[in-house]
Amino acid sequence: MEYSIRTTPADDGSVTVTVLGEIDFANCDMVAKGIHDAITDWSPTAVRVDLRDATFIDSTGLGALIEGYRTAEAKGVTFEVINPSDTFRRVLSVTGLSDFFGLIDDHRDEEPSRASGA
Repeated sequence: MEYSIRTTPADDGSVTVTVLGEIDFANCDMVAKGIHDAITDWSPTAVRVDLRDATFIDSTGLGALIEGYRTAEAKGVTFEVINPSDTFRRVLSVTGLSDFFGLIDDHRDEEPSRASGA
């Protein structure tokens, strides 16, 4: 089984937690723990949960993100969800979590003409 969490510290003091595959009942505790551990182990200024490689999320997965947000808030750490698929974006929007999670897109891997909207 592929490990579904990858943590990457950045030079700016932030940490990115990348989620691979599904975020559901089977691994929601691991996702929440991965975010918690990134915050407590690295003491970052911000934690970004990258959903670029996530393929599915259910209500327990949303709960894991909320738990991560609460951990970040308790430690004074900025919490952001980045790179959601269109489907994830709709789920987060419908549930009212988009603004809550500071939802942003990371266009660094796109061509300049696409990132600028040209």
